[in-house]
Amino acid sequence: MIRMILHGCGGAMGRAVTEMAESREDISIVAGIDITGKGWGEYPVYTSFADCGETADAVVDFASAKAVDGLLDYCGRTKTPVVLCTTGLSEEQQRRVEETAGTAAVLQSANMSLGVNLLLKLVEAGARALAPAGFDIEIVEKHHSRKLDAPSGTAIALAEAANRAMGDAYHYVYDRSGRRQKRDPREIGISSVRGGSIVGEHDVIFAGMDEIVTLSHTAFSRSIFAKGALEAAVFLAGKEPGLYSMADVLGLQ
Repeated sequence: MIRMILHGCGGAMGRAVTEMAESREDISIVAGIDITGKGWGEYPVYTSFADCGETADAVVDFASAKAVDGLLDYCGRTKTPVVLCTTGLSEEQQRRVEETAGTAAVLQSANMSLGVNLLLKLVEAGARALAPAGFDIEIVEKHHSRKLDAPSGTAIALAEAANRAMGDAYHYVYDRSGRRQKRDPREIGISSVRGGSIVGEHDVIFAGMDEIVTLSHTAFSRSIFAKGALEAAVFLAGKEPGLYSMADVLGLQ
């Protein structure tokens, strides 16, 4: 059985991961870390890694960007594999992620949904097939009113998937309100909607002359992200240091 530490155990995703882990026989949460000292399971909860004496085969992180530095310190020092789910990292933090991957296995994903990670591959294929034929690429993402970052990390990942397929020849546009000019064929527009209790919706639109192709993913509950995170933890346990992705978990590389 995989022993897991849950970072950010007191939040909504912490609850979803805890509940799903309790229904599985291949993984067990041995400790939680949360600045509030709150958790949703029978495991002990600590306010920092410095207070945690339990060892684990993997850490699953659903905390916040400001808590990532302590997480990376711990995983780099103890060489504990980590499933890093927090988005909105600074450039310096992203450099630290890559440094940590030199001593510990790090699986980083902007979205833990298995479906979204398949969508990333479909977007790459769509861009290669349609962009050279003159199709414009637009991304629309929708989330609940409490989400802090915009656009979502998943929207950025989808844009990067399309851009990567086209040799990084595109640039991103987040707001067209301050300009009056024709759309640049080499731009990817990214729009954000915030409202209500929307768990997460992403549409990648390939708009051509007289036809539109839309690749979509809709999340109906947080349980899909919990499932993906637990699958990633089981995959990552025992792996050599390096930077991994959900594509590795799904065998899509």
